[in-house]
Amino acid sequence: MKIKDIRAMTAEQIGKELLSLRREQFNLRVQSATGQGVRPHEHGRIRRDLARLKTILRERELQEKGKSE
Repeated sequence: MKIKDIRAMTAEQIGKELLSLRREQFNLRVQSATGQGVRPHEHGRIRRDLARLKTILRERELQEKGKSE
């Protein structure tokens, strides 16, 4: 997921994407723990995507806070 794509999303869309990625992350953990087909590169991708989404949400939060003061 690219930063440009995330910036084009609304806060609601970002929230839905966060939830989706957290579910996917959980499923990967379960698969790894049970010895099923593990995709190690997916763990890192999901973690980075979660961080990107949270960063954009925080930037927007700070912008709104700065405008209101």
